[in-house]
Amino acid sequence: MSAEEPAKGSPQDAPKETPKTPEPSGVDLARVALRAAKEQARARGDAAQQKKQARRGGLRSGARADGRDPQPLGSAINRLITERGWETPAAVGGVMGRWPQIVGEDLAKHCVPQRYDENERVLTVQCDSTAWATNLRLLAPQLVARLNEDLGHGTVRLIKVLGPSGPTRRFGPLRAPGSTGPGDTYG
Repeated sequence: MSAEEPAKGSPQDAPKETPKTPEPSGVDLARVALRAAKEQARARGDAAQQKKQARRGGLRSGARADGRDPQPLGSAINRLITERGWETPAAVGGVMGRWPQIVGEDLAKHCVPQRYDENERVLTVQCDSTAWATNLRLLAPQLVARLNEDLGHGTVRLIKVLGPSGPTRRFGPLRAPGSTGPGDTYG
């Protein structure tokens, strides 16, 4: 007997047992075939039903409730917002509608939200004077924290404050050549 040959009766010599999965019997095979046939028949029936409805001029309402029945306006809008992924813009639009309650009546009289950039997460606010614009710039960190508390963390990253816009620049006989506008009064 050589060193490479295992001794008789060693664990390597024993036959290895593999866990056996029971072979499906005729009844099990018949059940599987019946289930597959039912699914195929259901699919063919659905396709035939859709084809038949298309021939009749579209879908028609029946006695049972389905997705085509009238829905309350609020739930229909909520479903549309969810399907389209408009949760954040809708929430920010709600904030713009509640602006006086969020920032206070005094500040809301002089500062109005203009737009929200969803990609940059920047809320742009227009103020009616440079003094109110400066005041809002000082309050911006607290306002961002309050908005994120209301809308969800990270919804608003920055508040861009715009001062009052100056009058439109017109070309004409009363305009001095090379002038840049009214100066420090606006902005």
